[in-house]
Amino acid sequence: MAVSIEKCLIVATRLLILTLIFHLVSADVVQSSQDSPHRRFEYKYSFKGPHLAQSDGTIPFWVHTGNAIPSSDQIRITPSLRSQKGSVWTKNTAAFENWEVEVTFRVSGRGRLGADGLAIWYTSEQGLDGPVFGAADLWNGLGIFFDSFDNDGKKNNPAVLIVGNNGKLIYDHQNDGSTQALGTCLRDFRNKPYPVRAKITYYQKSLTVMINNGFTPDKDDYEFCAKIENMHIPREGHFGISAATGGLADDHDVLSFLTFRLTEPGQKPPPPEAEIPKEEKDKYQEEFESFRQELDKKKEEFQKEHPDVQGEAEDLYESVNDREIRQVFEGQNRIHLEIKQLHRQLSMILDEQRRYVSVVTDEISRRGAQGQPGQIPTQELDTIVTTQQEVMKSLNEIRGSLSDTMRQVGSVHNQGNSAGTYETVQHFNDIKEHIHLVKRDLDHLIQRNGGPGEKTKCPDIPPFPSCLSTAHFIMFVAAQTVLFIGYIMYRSRQEAAAKKFF
Repeated sequence: MAVSIEKCLIVATRLLILTLIFHLVSADVVQSSQDSPHRRFEYKYSFKGPHLAQSDGTIPFWVHTGNAIPSSDQIRITPSLRSQKGSVWTKNTAAFENWEVEVTFRVSGRGRLGADGLAIWYTSEQGLDGPVFGAADLWNGLGIFFDSFDNDGKKNNPAVLIVGNNGKLIYDHQNDGSTQALGTCLRDFRNKPYPVRAKITYYQKSLTVMINNGFTPDKDDYEFCAKIENMHIPREGHFGISAATGGLADDHDVLSFLTFRLTEPGQKPPPPEAEIPKEEKDKYQEEFESFRQELDKKKEEFQKEHPDVQGEAEDLYESVNDREIRQVFEGQNRIHLEIKQLHRQLSMILDEQRRYVSVVTDEISRRGAQGQPGQIPTQELDTIVTTQQEVMKSLNEIRGSLSDTMRQVGSVHNQGNSAGTYETVQHFNDIKEHIHLVKRDLDHLIQRNGGPGEKTKCPDIPPFPSCLSTAHFIMFVAAQTVLFIGYIMYRSRQEAAAKKFF
């Protein structure tokens, strides 16, 4: 009877393993099935290198002021000099009900501390100059501040603060805006190996700020910072970004500012802009033709003067085959990450099984030494240990298969563009074969105790001799309940302290 009970436990454990294996795939399917807003890129409210600035130093559709220095690949809002401030603002007014902004920037300096910081704006008027991170005070709209200097001496900087204003609020510099912040989080954004990314989403009257910490090049690796519900901002406004330095100084560089209009599911997307009039279109076509003829003429002259470098210009561009191979490698990288996460889950299950085996073994040794009558026979405990060891063996086999798959994916990924198409396809086939082996092992573990359509029925638990009094059992349950409630309270306080909502 005890063996049948343990077989049921084995089946339940294997089903748990199967659930963990397909958890990631099912999560992606569920997420894709959910309705998401329609995103449309707005080029008039965005900038990105290369060729960011024009030959006259201006930025298309943007205006810069103060110490801001545009270049071909970035905008240096302020250089690492004392008492500097600058900003860039959109020329056109944005009238988006829902929007999303992705900003890529880098804050770097030689010192351990930096000042003052950088700010991302959405305001009804352009704040071209002022005391709030290089922009005007008493703004009407929204400001997200990346404050790198600790004015109040509470050791809570660098930090990200969200401050709203209706045009009547004076920013509290002495307290780092903590008395006015709607949301905040502690993030160190200075001197990171990769540029820091901020994603700001205003959707259905809710503002969400996500931060990429700058430790990985992954563009989608965002961490939650803060979320403000029921937030009202001006219907029309200007996007902007500003920075300032004080007694200490940092370089504040903005690499890109991308703006997207969000449309709720079910609503009709906004119509595209009106077509260019025929007269202007003909004028632009004539300018393009003249530019192309001049370019072809210069290209012929260059080829006559430099016959040795002919054909090298085409190597600078990505071919169709190179793009397909790059996409294959990116897909392999995602597969590698998914399998790596699955490997961690299996390692956790193995640790739990080892802990159970250790506890049961200690119980066997203790009861064998005491020789108390009326306890569970040692043979049944040995059966439990043997069963747990079989489960651990099966898990180790699955873990080995996953490790082989990870090595295959890693070897393909590390070969880079030097590998051929045939080798890439062959490695993909090996990966699929290993995944099928894992699935077959799991199906075999499940079907060992019954057919595919047979429903496993666990036998009734036989009456065991009473080895625990009712009073001791109630005390044990009460102690566990108190410990659980205490852990929940401790975890809540830790999360509240980390988020630092004021």
